Amino acid sequence: MKKALWVSSSVGALVVVSSVIGAGIWVNSTGFGLNHPPAQTAEMPPALFSSAIDPAATEVPDFSVLTEQLNAKASDSRLGSFVGIARDVESGLVVWEQNPDVAVRPASATKILTAAVALYELGANDRITTTVVAGEQPGTVVIKAAGDVTISQEQLDELGEQLAGQNITRVEVDTSIWPDADFAETWDPIDIDAGYITSVEPVMIEGGRIGGAEGDLPRSHTPALDVAQALADHVGATEVGSGTAPEGEVLASTTSDTLVERLARMMKDSDNVMAEALAKEVAAKNHLATDSASTAQMTLEILQQHGFDLSGVSIVDNSGLSFDNLITPQLLDDILTRAATENELKPLLASLPIAHGTGTLEDRYEGLSGAGWVRAKTGTLTETSALAGVVTSQSGRVFTFAFVSNKSEILPAREALDEMASVLRDF
Repeated sequence: MKKALWVSSSVGALVVVSSVIGAGIWVNSTGFGLNHPPAQTAEMPPALFSSAIDPAATEVPDFSVLTEQLNAKASDSRLGSFVGIARDVESGLVVWEQNPDVAVRPASATKILTAAVALYELGANDRITTTVVAGEQPGTVVIKAAGDVTISQEQLDELGEQLAGQNITRVEVDTSIWPDADFAETWDPIDIDAGYITSVEPVMIEGGRIGGAEGDLPRSHTPALDVAQALADHVGATEVGSGTAPEGEVLASTTSDTLVERLARMMKDSDNVMAEALAKEVAAKNHLATDSASTAQMTLEILQQHGFDLSGVSIVDNSGLSFDNLITPQLLDDILTRAATENELKPLLASLPIAHGTGTLEDRYEGLSGAGWVRAKTGTLTETSALAGVVTSQSGRVFTFAFVSNKSEILPAREALDEMASVLRDF
């Protein structure tokens, strides 16, 4: 069945022809911020960005064969209980759907909602500044946490250098900006040592990872205190603890990457800590509760304010780690379509991993036509596999899609999802 979506935008986009780099990896050039040699491009017709798209006013291809091919792929037994949708961005037509309004467990595809809300509320250039001030007791300094959960060794060095020459004996950390529960009831504490999550506190070293800066490494059980300890080690202090930062002169400070850069990192690693931290940052800005259940509700309310249909949707966290989240493919695809046609959400597309190229898709799509052309957010939990993103077809059409498989084995379902997205590339 084909449906039209009414969208508005004043932003241009590019239709991809092709580009080849490196060891035979095909990379698209849709203007999504990829770094590669220039490709041939052509501007999208202006009608795509009018306030109301009328599919009858533009020449639209016959998608019937594509629909049949997608129907065939959707019947693959590897997909278990499967729902999804695919849309032609230029015309707004849905070229394929299977129960797209049924809410299912989405796993980390939930991060698409979180990213959209962060862009709406914080803006693409948002940065977080962590400061250090003098404590009330002589020799004490207090780190005033502000939400940066990716403090790097370089940032710690910056803080230490700015504090050089001071007689510091104690370092405290003030986490009061996020006063509510930092570990959701629906998460399993075993996932801390597994590397998937930890207590989400407003200052952390590389997401609380132990022994590295990326990937599913074991996470600390005391991430904010770890920052205080690391700074204490740098300045020679012998005591650390929690405290309250008084008003006063800033002795040292360090600033995070922009939101766009943080989104790219979050999506690349499908980082649950970063996703939850983004939602807490939005909540704190709006003076709302910062526990995961409250921030999840906030996410839905903000999306509703922006006109998204939330029928059947319910979430209890912003990372997708909870098995209790339920999201429709329709909502995922609506957000992606907005991102493809509206400037405010455009950075969301740039953050998505590239098939057979980066992040959670780096080791997928080998031998498939979608390699280098599909950009998508993955989702993985027990018996759950999701894939939602954008792809440019061989004929130059741009498709958004959201595919979610429940009650299936992960690896076989992934293969089937990748094959299905590659069908869109082949059109």
